[in-house]
Amino acid sequence: MSEEILINVTPQETRVAVVENGVLQEVHIERTRSRGIVGNIYKGKVARVLPGMQAAFVDIGLERAAFLHASDVHPQPPGDTNNGSGEGNGGNAAEGGARHETRIAPPIHTLLHEGQEIVVQVDKDPLGTKGARLTMQLTLPGRYLVYMPHSRHLGISQKIIDEATRARLRAFMKSAMPPEEEGGFILRTLAEAATEDELEEDIRYLRRVWRACHERIATAGTLIHEDLPLAIRAMRDLVRAQVEKIRIDSRETFMKARDFAINFTPEIAERIEYYPGERPIFDLYSVEDEIQKALQSKVLLKSGGYLVIDQTEAMTTIDVNTGAFVGRKNLEETLFKTNLEAAQAIARQLRLRNLGGMIIVDFIDMAEPEHRRQVLRALEKALTRDRTKASLTEMSPLGLVELTRKRTRESLEHVLCQPCPTCQGRGMVKSAQTVCYEIFREILREARQFGTEKYLVLASQPVIDMLLDEEATGLMNLQEFIGKSIQLKVEPLYMQEQFDVVLM
Repeated sequence: MSEEILINVTPQETRVAVVENGVLQEVHIERTRSRGIVGNIYKGKVARVLPGMQAAFVDIGLERAAFLHASDVHPQPPGDTNNGSGEGNGGNAAEGGARHETRIAPPIHTLLHEGQEIVVQVDKDPLGTKGARLTMQLTLPGRYLVYMPHSRHLGISQKIIDEATRARLRAFMKSAMPPEEEGGFILRTLAEAATEDELEEDIRYLRRVWRACHERIATAGTLIHEDLPLAIRAMRDLVRAQVEKIRIDSRETFMKARDFAINFTPEIAERIEYYPGERPIFDLYSVEDEIQKALQSKVLLKSGGYLVIDQTEAMTTIDVNTGAFVGRKNLEETLFKTNLEAAQAIARQLRLRNLGGMIIVDFIDMAEPEHRRQVLRALEKALTRDRTKASLTEMSPLGLVELTRKRTRESLEHVLCQPCPTCQGRGMVKSAQTVCYEIFREILREARQFGTEKYLVLASQPVIDMLLDEEATGLMNLQEFIGKSIQLKVEPLYMQEQFDVVLM
């Protein structure tokens, strides 16, 4: 499988596309005016303690106070010498974040008090109306390792499955963690192919970063450590062995990315290329078209079937339909093939749209239990290529599959779109007939309250057309009832739901 990473840079935003075998799989967008803050470390002040929620709100200088749960307050004590294999919590760290063991937290009021200054790290960006999610269990991601300054834990990514490799890495890391040095590590998936020299360089780099953070904690106002910009983070987090090229259309960013690679990831330096072409790099690979398709609710399948993806505040629902696909053998075989194709498409859409949280997939109901198992296994296998951790349940008798995908940043739709000003985000607008009847009621209301010679109705073209055609009789009867004339005028700038009744 060949893979390329395309980086498009403008003064306003940076966009990174991951293309596998010519097909867009992921899009990451970072805008200059609204950079993501996941991974940033702040010195904050506790604004409010909520015992009923086992949580606190912390002021870290953002528009909304950030949320800190009691389970994320206390890091593991520095004396912790748990050097286990990390099977329970290494998988998520493989892609840049460390997970800690679930434990019962003490009451929040015994841990924090209002006005207390604490050092916290952003675990999730602000999403919608919710503030950022914080943790005091600090982590610093490197190329091969994740450093945990307040823990002596040693973990290994679950994606490294070869036992001999795990034992070799564990033995080396134990020798590289002398008792006098603070902190622990989780080995990311890329560490599987790393040499001891590369791991040592990553250890030295992460310790240098932490020492710089530690020095700023005493003096910094709010921000202590800011994660790398998107173009450089891509060098650290997205480049894998199968990535053949990294193409960048900004010479300045290309130079920075190459310098970073030479210093920290020399094995990929030769794969970084500057793209000077006149044709935009995203157009060259049809990325722009794929982004536009990813903003639509309907996803067409090659067979003729389709998906309908509906993203709401509470969850995302995905409905699978056969559409124009009629199959060749029988109904069960048609449904089975449609669901198999949908499973692959769903896994890609989750990555491409960056959908997270609770997701409900409504597969077409199949009679054969073996077909259900195969569709579920196909979805599980397709999800293993996702860098973001996802887990799913068994398929219900109705063909429903529940899955969760870790959400740290806004989805592609939320980054690029906003609620419709006409329908207020409902996804529907009032029909022209409904607006006509609202106009009738408004004129009656005005007629009872004010005396005037005539009325002028300003509305959109579809509404005026209906008043002159299908609702012409109702308009005439209304004029006779109130004894006043009603004039109509098209207002080109009005949306279908907008109208005004003006007293003349």
